[in-house]
Amino acid sequence: MAEKKWILILFLTFIIAVSQVHHLYMGELASIMLEKLQQWRKPFNNGGKNLAIGPNLTACHSSYGRPDLLVYCCPPGFQTPVPFTDFKFPDPSPVRVRRPAHLLNESFIAKYNKALSIMKSLPYDDPRSFLRQANLHCQFCTGAYEMLNRSGSELNIHRTWMFFPWHRMMIYFHERILGSLIGDDTFALPFWAWDIPDGMTIPDFYVDESSPFFHSQRDFSHFPPRVADLDYSTDDNDPRFDGKEQTETNLAFMYNRMVSGAKKTELFMGCTYKAGDKNCDSPGTIESAPHNTLHTWIGSGLNPGREDMGKFYSAAKDPVFYAHHSNIDRLWEVWRDINDRKLDIDDSDWLNSFFLFYDENLNLVKIKVKDVLDITKLGYSYEEVDRPWLNHRPPPSVPPEQARRIIKLKQNENPVFSSDFRRVLDGKLTVTVNRSVKREKVDEEETVVVYGIVVRGNEYVKFDVYVNLSDDTKMNPKFREFAGTFAYIPGGGRGGHDLKKMKLKLGISELLKDLKADEDESIWVTFVPRTTSCSNVSIEGIKIEYIK
Repeated sequence: MAEKKWILILFLTFIIAVSQVHHLYMGELASIMLEKLQQWRKPFNNGGKNLAIGPNLTACHSSYGRPDLLVYCCPPGFQTPVPFTDFKFPDPSPVRVRRPAHLLNESFIAKYNKALSIMKSLPYDDPRSFLRQANLHCQFCTGAYEMLNRSGSELNIHRTWMFFPWHRMMIYFHERILGSLIGDDTFALPFWAWDIPDGMTIPDFYVDESSPFFHSQRDFSHFPPRVADLDYSTDDNDPRFDGKEQTETNLAFMYNRMVSGAKKTELFMGCTYKAGDKNCDSPGTIESAPHNTLHTWIGSGLNPGREDMGKFYSAAKDPVFYAHHSNIDRLWEVWRDINDRKLDIDDSDWLNSFFLFYDENLNLVKIKVKDVLDITKLGYSYEEVDRPWLNHRPPPSVPPEQARRIIKLKQNENPVFSSDFRRVLDGKLTVTVNRSVKREKVDEEETVVVYGIVVRGNEYVKFDVYVNLSDDTKMNPKFREFAGTFAYIPGGGRGGHDLKKMKLKLGISELLKDLKADEDESIWVTFVPRTTSCSNVSIEGIKIEYIK
């Protein structure tokens, strides 16, 4: 039996090698054959199964852009398989240097203007056209495609560990297409540096009504000089703070998202998502906010889902999307850098997961996650900017000993314990969570896990979570009690109102140390609804877990 299996392996390997030489193989067939080879060779640590994710490009369906809106964004002729080539790294020079959008000179803006104008003029049947580029986001972020060899499954890269690598791939090919349209192999997309004070307003050239960068489906009240609210909620008084106060709040918020709340891989990258997985629905810190919050902040309040940026099916129709995601991509590199790349994922299924994009030469290219982990090999870099949020570790709002006395009095008035927690989040709620399970090792991260989160309805949802909050007038990321946030943009899938159970994981080890609560037997966790739509949110429970 083993001998026959190896004969078959050698035969299939020969077919693939020959067909690659002549570029005649079909993408679906080759992927199936390669998957069988990988399964037989048992290269992974999961019992020999290949659980890497990939799309079936011949299985595309209508999907829900909002829970109440069915959209169709499949490419023309998708039913017919298209030959693809495997990704090859570009020439090492020249290096494309991505610069902060607020520092661009007129020469570069004119060059980008020309490239984008040409892209927008291309016909829809050209996969390099702007609308086809925008629809890539719709396809992969609303579950329009099925997973390869998983009939009936939905492939959605949001709220999973695929969020960062997939968007990197999209931006990479988009950038190279723009450069090729003007014959400039040095062209690099700018990044909107909303995490540093000088870059916290929408860059001026995006609000120039005479340029292709302008987009009508935005919230015009958020145009410059308004400082972006990285922790945005649609129902708060807008703006919540003046420009200086907003800037300081943003920096403290970024400290939570990049440092104290992101000390373990899963907390930053999102949950493990493999072929056939239906339970992964837990985003990393940056994806939830400021990614989701800024999408919502930019989108138009005149549209039911704050389209275009406010919904994933339409977001990439706005040119500022690409600067926003260029900064998201940069922050992935920054997070890896400040952690000395010790938290990089080495799971073979993640590394071998793949997607397909058209390049600047109209070739369909299969690119794997492992291909995009070194931006030097991808031929681009980021101009260095300051990281002021690194120095914004927030202080407690109330001295810890005083806070402990206040909390003890309040607990006696209206105790709620995690053991009987099942609630609808229709108002502020505080619950006592037992910490009886202690960490095994010093480097384990203690996390608050909010599980069984179900969102009904079509509206953007946001609630914040605080630990040992004693003063309700100081509910702000500028204070140490702020543990994190849940910011959710509904939509995606083919079921419309299918109700998924989601998780929110918040790293709190540093927070507890600063609040002098790291030796306490229990903590006080407060949920603060930030949108009226939280009345459509139910939560099954809350617990403490430790991540190694």
